[in-house]
Amino acid sequence: MSEYDYDELGLVAGLEIHQQLDTATKLFCQCPTELREPEESTRRFTRYLHPTRSELGEIDQAALEESKVDREFEYLAYDTTCLVEEDDEPPHELDAEALETALEIAQLMDMKPVDQAHVMRKIVVDGSNTTGFQRSTLIATEGEIETGDGAVGIEDLLLEEESAQRVAETDDGVRYSLDRLGIPLVEIGTKPDISTPEQALEAAERIGMLLRSTGKVKRGLGTIRQDVNVSIEEGARVEIKGVQSLDDIDDIVRNEVARQAELVAIADELTEREASVGDIQDVTEVFEGTDSGVIAGALNSGGSVMAVPLYGFDGIVGREIAPDRRLGTELSDHAKRHGAGGIFHTDELPAYGVTEGEVEDLRAAVGAGPDDAVAIVAADTDVAEAAIEAAAERAATALEGVPEETRGANDDGTTRYLRPLPGAARMYPETDVPPVEPDPSEVPEPELLTEKVERYQDEFGLGEGLAEQVAYGKHMPLFEDVVADGIDPTLAASTLESTLTELRRDDVPVENLTREHLEDVFEMVDDGDLPNEGVPDLLTALAEEPDRTAEEAADAAGLGGADEAEVREAVVEVVERNEQQVEEEGMQAFSGLMGECMGALRGKADGDLVSQLLREEIQKRA
Repeated sequence: MSEYDYDELGLVAGLEIHQQLDTATKLFCQCPTELREPEESTRRFTRYLHPTRSELGEIDQAALEESKVDREFEYLAYDTTCLVEEDDEPPHELDAEALETALEIAQLMDMKPVDQAHVMRKIVVDGSNTTGFQRSTLIATEGEIETGDGAVGIEDLLLEEESAQRVAETDDGVRYSLDRLGIPLVEIGTKPDISTPEQALEAAERIGMLLRSTGKVKRGLGTIRQDVNVSIEEGARVEIKGVQSLDDIDDIVRNEVARQAELVAIADELTEREASVGDIQDVTEVFEGTDSGVIAGALNSGGSVMAVPLYGFDGIVGREIAPDRRLGTELSDHAKRHGAGGIFHTDELPAYGVTEGEVEDLRAAVGAGPDDAVAIVAADTDVAEAAIEAAAERAATALEGVPEETRGANDDGTTRYLRPLPGAARMYPETDVPPVEPDPSEVPEPELLTEKVERYQDEFGLGEGLAEQVAYGKHMPLFEDVVADGIDPTLAASTLESTLTELRRDDVPVENLTREHLEDVFEMVDDGDLPNEGVPDLLTALAEEPDRTAEEAADAAGLGGADEAEVREAVVEVVERNEQQVEEEGMQAFSGLMGECMGALRGKADGDLVSQLLREEIQKRA
């Protein structure tokens, strides 16, 4: 894909960063914020959600389109699920810990906190919340961050409840897990000050660094999501949801610019051709006895084939508008929303078992000529009718250019249609939660990660690489705490960043290690009950049997610290076993015998003590 002149195209972009906070409890109840496995659920219940009118009597268009798809929402509940999460009890007061963290983040971006924070309801009827809305609270406004291409304004910071986790598609709808629902989440929205894909990536990285500087945000896949708003001068504002990785943001922006530029070009060409969208027709008879598996399967189940002629669209439906995505893909995305598997169109036929003769008969049946295209959907009759209507509506939009819409991010840096852009009608006040008055004067400003790197080098003597790994790593808060308790900084840093990484590469299930496990291991080393060399073996034992305490695991694995007499006995045994080598090589035999001694002691002795005693025993015999 060629690079565009973004200034000439008038690229304007903005970011919305959604970051989960690492609080003890959820935003409006006292349930824990830990994720569970679906297999751990203790019960299930179902709901059907419908859009409601705003205070002005309006219905949000995004919610209205979502409600046209008739779906049942099933929810997995756990032994930690409460009535608030099930929407059977009013929400509690806003979580104080989450509010304090949000104010810390606001400080880092030079934002002005609101005088009074009011909780609002944002209509969401895709099943991701049992209530049919998400609770959201404006905390601060008007901030700024710096990038190499200039300042990017921060428009607002909101404190929200996280949505439920989608775990499966069912025959009747969608299954959600309630473990994630209600985890505190900050949403940070930039102003549309971003003018290149590279600046979008840099701004996202800067915000991510500021968030992690608090030490109070969750880490790992799914804990941070980026939405990107992109438009070009002749295009339209498009909101791209769910970018999982920061590294994908520049590619997302590039591909969206390309998509909009191609759609603008397509609209111009369709105008020149005086293109139009015809009436929907039932063409089932054309495909009686077809060899196409998809179409035959639909007809054998009593379904239909519905078609729409696209006059003047020949060669355009199959035109690529983004990597591996065509205008036909856009039509298909809309059809899929209504339960169809997708569409076929004449730019790609004959194929998929559809013959050239069937294509000719199809064109004749709908009155399409050589300059026209035809799109079809084969499915249950109701589904086929709704799907082809949606595809036809999207084709009509192509005549106008780029539609405003919400799109979802794909793993390859492209996007897919989700729903129309939401409007103001989706927000209305939450009457069950009292407003709060944020007090930023009691909130300390966090130390930036870049400042931590410098301090770790100066104060703790860590190398630059290790200091950076610790500061930017997910164990940074633990490192700070254990070092404050007197644990050796080098031991803590190397264990948290190097040892755990090496164990993970050796397929040790380090994800089973808890903060308590790590704290106890450090304490054992500090008390002299475990040598440094025994840390990897003890962590391995704890990872494989996480229900044990560090002391129990050390005893079971024989990892308790050996006294000097035990160490000397083991060293003497190794030296005597290699007596001839010692007599011939003298102190040159040290390196090889040192490894043998450490292996014999199996991590029970400190390396410095072993080294000292081994040198003494070699000198006696050399």
